[in-house]
Formats: sequence, structure tokens, C-alpha cells
Amino acid sequence: MHNEQVRMRAENVDFYYGEKKTLHQITLPIYKNKVTSIIGPSGCGKSTFIRLLNRMNDLIPNTRLEGQVFLDDQNIYESDVDVVNIRRKVGMVFQKPNPFPKSIYDNLSYGLKINGANDKHFIEDRVITSLQEAALWDEVKDRLSENALKLSGGQQQRLCIARCLSVQPEVILFDEPCASLDPISTRRIEELIEKLKEKYTIVIVTHNMQQAARVSDYTAFFYIGKLIEFDITEKIFTVPKDKRTEEYVTGKFG
Repeated sequence: MHNEQVRMRAENVDFYYGEKKTLHQITLPIYKNKVTSIIGPSGCGKSTFIRLLNRMNDLIPNTRLEGQVFLDDQNIYESDVDVVNIRRKVGMVFQKPNPFPKSIYDNLSYGLKINGANDKHFIEDRVITSLQEAALWDEVKDRLSENALKLSGGQQQRLCIARCLSVQPEVILFDEPCASLDPISTRRIEELIEKLKEKYTIVIVTHNMQQAARVSDYTAFFYIGKLIEFDITEKIFTVPKDKRTEEYVTGKFG
């Protein structure tokens, strides 16, 4: 199982909101070109953890991390690290689709321009490729100048995935990406994740156990800020080692 290449890893991570410790000694590998799902009841630290992987929690005042988080072999919390660059390499898709109130085209070109791209052909090429990778191109290719907010919820979420892909990340974090979507849109996002792992390393926080079982190669079960168990997804769902994991995946609590 563990001869996979590790793309990211957390080592002995403790995390505090003010005085309150919300994560306790989390050590977890994220394997390259695999989907790792993070499951557990509400408020157990899943979203907090995933946001540590691209330093999104830096934006919350009075928080601190102890321990280390590595991307390849670089500790992303070293003081000389370029946070903008980390967030380009480790992209994020949120629970609610959040397109900019601009055209579909501008939603994608914006991120490229912020990252220093100014060649028109390069930008155009990345816009098209990203929309294709996000399985959205066929639906929007004649509507690129339309406001992105006119798209359906599922399309908006795929646009946000395309926006994330446009800057060519290495890792994509999905924080409950289907929470606000209908079953058909959810299925499309799941199929997309399945395809994206050929090129990207993926971490997904999900409340939906069936989703974790369907899309992920590895699963981490979090409970009250601790990592209780981490293994191949199939093992977590069929022969978990810890009683609490078993009770959670069989629906006894959560």
C-alpha cells in the first residue's frame, strides 16, 4: 500500500484557534495521483485540516500551527515561503460555488493574470484547456462572454474547478464540493475527480460516506480533532481497525 509517492504530508500537526486546540498530533501522507478523502462528524477538524494544506487558515486571526506540512520536501510553513505560490500549487474548491461576478472567460483569465501571465494566446489556450479538463467546455464554448453567475449550480462548481486548474496546480483540495449540488451534478463532479487524479493529487473532505467510498483511494477518519485511522478506502469501509471508525462508517453516529 505505502510504496506510493508522497506528494504532501502533515507531521505532528497541532492547530489552535486562540487558546483552543482543534487538531491534535495529525500525521498523514497524501499520495501522488491518488484521491484521499477525509471523513468524520461535523466539527471534528476536517475543514480546518484541509485548509492547512494551502495555508488558508493564515487568513484567520489568532490561529497557529505547530508541527510541519510538506509539499514534496518543502515545509510550506517556513518563514521564507511564498504563500501565493503555495496556493497556486495547492488549489482549492469550496463547498459553495464562488465564481467571480464576471464573464466565464474572465473568471479563468483572472487567476492567470494575477500569476503573471500576459500572453493572449497562452491565456486563451489555458482557458480552453481548463474548461475541457473540468468537463465544461462543450456546455459553455459559445457563452464565454456571459456572466458566470448565469450558469447552473453544478456548472458554477465545475467553473470553479476549471479556475483552479487554469494555473496548473499540483494538488487540488475539495472542501465538500457537492454539498450544495443535486445528485446529477454530484455524479458529474465525482466522475471528474476520478479523471483529474490522472494528472493531479486530490484531497476531498466529504460528509457523504458513499461519496468517499466511490471516489477515494485512501480515507482518513477524523474524530474530535484527532486522526483515528488512515488506510486504503476499501479497508476503512469493510475492515476498519478502530471501533470508532466502524461505528461511524456503519452510521451508528455522525
